[in-house]
Amino acid sequence: MNVDFAALLVLLTFATGLIWALDHWILLPRRRVRAAAVVDHDKAEEILKESRIVEYARSFFPVILVVLLLRSFLVEPFRIPSNSMMPTLLTGDFILVNKFGYGLRLPVWNKKFVEIAEPKRGDVIVFRYPKDPTVDYIKRVIGVPGDHVVYRNKTLIINDKVMAQEMLEKYHGVGSGVGMTGTNHLKENLETVEHSILVDPRKMLGEVDVIVPDGQYFVMGDNRDNSNDSRFWGTVPDENLVGKAFLIWMNWDTAGSGIAWGRLGSTIK
Repeated sequence: MNVDFAALLVLLTFATGLIWALDHWILLPRRRVRAAAVVDHDKAEEILKESRIVEYARSFFPVILVVLLLRSFLVEPFRIPSNSMMPTLLTGDFILVNKFGYGLRLPVWNKKFVEIAEPKRGDVIVFRYPKDPTVDYIKRVIGVPGDHVVYRNKTLIINDKVMAQEMLEKYHGVGSGVGMTGTNHLKENLETVEHSILVDPRKMLGEVDVIVPDGQYFVMGDNRDNSNDSRFWGTVPDENLVGKAFLIWMNWDTAGSGIAWGRLGSTIK
């Protein structure tokens, strides 16, 4: 079951804030009136004492509010669940996503209310999967609005220009990615960024020829022959964007040997 944490945080913020406000503005003044009519000091103190639920609401409201604001407008953590972005991102990578780079959006409703910038070709983005918006995906932007994107013979052609590739070596996978051992490891130049990709010479999947519509983005995984991306289900609408991935802060692959210390603090490009 997918939990909508944004909705949960909004609900908890509203509930704790409402309880605290009702006590502060309505119930507390009434308790003060009752306590003023009591001669016994200890009994007056007992009357003034707030209930346990109000105490919890007062304590948790500012914490939940800060978490909501940070998660909605600054950064949000995600965990990579699959091999589709290898070798850039590995299964078990914990990443941070910039939530304000592509504009500020209201939590839950995801309505953009401040325009800041648009994704660029080469950006690694998190977005809500168009076929099921409750699921978050992470891919690389290959085509921006108006681009003519062709993927043929494992080569990208964007606006009639071939995106250069350079063979590096055969890939050696570890942990959950050990199955990718032996695939071709290449460096690809998207003009805006150079990045690594994996190509399996035994497979010939996902050839496409498309012009990216306005307000949409064509995305692909760096593990080209093991990625469910725009080649198969279409483009990503701007309203589905969550943010730009920029940092790996932890890696824990249960199929590996624990924490991959060398990946901690790595930037994503």
